[in-house]
Amino acid sequence: MGFVAIDVETANPDLSSICQIGVVCFDNGSITATWQRLVNPEDYFDPWNIYIHGISEANVANAPTLPDIFYDLQEFLSEQIVVCHTAFDRVALSRAIDKYRLPGIACTWLDSAKVVRRAWPNFARCGYGLKNIAETLGIVFEHHVAQEDARAAGEVVLRAIADTGITVSEWLKRVTQPISLHASKISQEGNPEGPLIGHVAVFTGTLSLPRREAAKMAANAGCSITDSVNKATTLLIVGDQDIRKLAGNEKSSKHRKAEDLISKGDQIRILGESDFRHLVGLEE
Repeated sequence: MGFVAIDVETANPDLSSICQIGVVCFDNGSITATWQRLVNPEDYFDPWNIYIHGISEANVANAPTLPDIFYDLQEFLSEQIVVCHTAFDRVALSRAIDKYRLPGIACTWLDSAKVVRRAWPNFARCGYGLKNIAETLGIVFEHHVAQEDARAAGEVVLRAIADTGITVSEWLKRVTQPISLHASKISQEGNPEGPLIGHVAVFTGTLSLPRREAAKMAANAGCSITDSVNKATTLLIVGDQDIRKLAGNEKSSKHRKAEDLISKGDQIRILGESDFRHLVGLEE
């Protein structure tokens, strides 16, 4: 689950005019390192940009230029999966590198906005801006501060991993595929002869086996499988990983939704993957 998240702020509409860079490193659901620098873009500051991020020419008068900090930045990003929210930051960094004729950084980019649009169907067409999706997921951050924006983008990816079971490396492929506005392929009816007939199950968190395989096993045991937690849900099956590590968020949104419904009287049982495997006879 290791990746690096990045965000930049610019001095003016020219994307190469980077005036702040923030980097946050994630591994196994936790933040392992942070790095933020003001950057002298050697360019003018547009009043609108100053209004957005609060950084002015005076703030960066004694700051390093991009070439001054480039090799520190390269050390964070090289050979890593690098998350940014929309293509803005990727293109800005590329333009700034070209501006100074610096060497390219060998990394693999992952757009967290594309992840959002595929992880949660209600954001497929709109509402997937970083501020809105963070508010929806309960991620608190200071918008337009580079390190904070990078952290929020990284936490969004962690939440998508927890809610879908798709790993960060699998997301690299998934974001190249079409957005489905329909229920995912794991949704299915349960075997009417199964011992768990009548249960409606939802999965969340990282499982030890592919989610479609887990869904098929649950369906064979009689469970109907759906993608989202609602009043019809009777079982929430949670991956055995310690999801309390997820960067300041103890539980996935599905987990928290289930607990909210339980508090209102809905009959939902939450169980770990190991218990689920015993329940459906995968383990004795």
